[in-house]
Order: sequence, then structure tokens, then C-alpha cells
Amino acid sequence: MALRVHQFPCLSDNYGFLIQDEASGLAATIDTPDAAAILAELEKTGWTLALILNTHWHPDHAGGNAEIQAATGAQIVGPAEVRKIAPLDREVVDGDVVALGETQFSVLEVGGHTLGHIAYYDAGNAVAFVGDTLFALGCGRMFEGQPAQMWSSLQKLAALPDATTVYCAHEYTASNARFALSVDNDPTVAARAQAVFEARSRGEATVPTTIGLERQTNPFLRAPLLAPGLGLSGVPDFEAFAAVRAAKDSFKG
Repeated sequence: MALRVHQFPCLSDNYGFLIQDEASGLAATIDTPDAAAILAELEKTGWTLALILNTHWHPDHAGGNAEIQAATGAQIVGPAEVRKIAPLDREVVDGDVVALGETQFSVLEVGGHTLGHIAYYDAGNAVAFVGDTLFALGCGRMFEGQPAQMWSSLQKLAALPDATTVYCAHEYTASNARFALSVDNDPTVAARAQAVFEARSRGEATVPTTIGLERQTNPFLRAPLLAPGLGLSGVPDFEAFAAVRAAKDSFKG
């Protein structure tokens, strides 16, 4: 039940992910940010696309659904909200299971960036595709949800095993690292930020990450620890998160 992941940059800062279940040879794309790029990479790999797995409805995640389905015949799977802009064949919710050959993905409800955002978690291979909910050293903006919902979603992801490999959808890590340094003076955070800056200077991707690394260094997961430095003490964890998210929204570094 091994899973291959083929990652490639597309659009201005997205990543595309083609995945293949080695046992069956069947493949899927995680979201459809750039149909032309995805189809080109699919041709390079020679893989047979069976599924389109959408995480949420935003155009840089579901905008290529129709074109890719027309070219491949792949079934489109995702949350109901995808129908706002694109075709959807199978609607899934928290707790559902999506099979790609022998690989089993559990659907996790992780709303907040959008209300119906989901993630796909493969426990057998310790891999999670999280869309725009969790980033390396960051998290998605709350375009539709509220802080309590987003905090709950982040905690759901943070509860996965530390070794879980996390594929997030954008290369935002250098910007996220600069913000992290502005609110968190932990030496581990500083060391990670330096590693990120060096990697980006070499043109290297900072995705994927791991749950364990994010638990150690991500300011949004560390929000309750950072709250006193933001002038907050004794507040609920989701309010501490809201304060860190608001600080990031206005951060100019």
C-alpha cells in the first residue's frame, strides 16, 4: 500500500501533487490549481488518473476540475462547497473514506479557511494533504470561518502522529518564518527560520513538513504559549490563536 507523491510548483506559489498507489498503479491529483501543468506532469509520469481530490472550493484548488476530468475521465471527490465553481461527482464529509487502489484516505473536516474545507489523511503511509488549513510555519486565513472553528481544525491536525508528513498547498514558508520570529523567541523557531531562509535562497521547496515540526515551531499551534507576549493572559486557547492570526494578518515583514 505504498504511496508515491510527485510534487511540482505551479501558478505563482501553489504546489501540485500527483499521487500514485503503487499496488494498483492508480493515481490522483490533490486539487486542480493549474490544469495545464497537472496534465503535463501526468504525461511525464505516465500515471493513470483515477481521482481528483479537492480540499476546498477556491479557484486555485478546484478551478481545473472540468478540464482535467474531460482529459482523463477521473472522478471528482470533495466537499459540497466545490459545486460553487466546479463539477463534483462524490461529496464527502468528516469520517468518510476514499480509496485509491489499496490506499485508504480518511476525510477530516478542517473548516475555517473555508467553511467546508477538508483534508485527506492516509494513516498507513503517515501522509496528510491539508490544502490551505495548515502551512509550514503558518495557517490559512479565515476567509469564511471563525477562530474557534479554525483552532479546532488545527488541533485535529496537530493530534496526528508527529511523524505524519504534511503536504500543504503553498510555498509561504519564508514569509511565515519572518512572522514567527516577530512573535516567538524560542531558539528552535529561530533555527528553523534560518534553515528555511537558506533553503529558499537555494531555490528549494520547504514543503512537505511534519506534524511534529509544526507542533514545535508553528506560531499558530503555539498560540497559547505566545499569548502573554501579546498582552493576553488566561484567555481561551482559541482567543490566543485569534490574536496571533490577527497579528499575522497585519504583519508587514
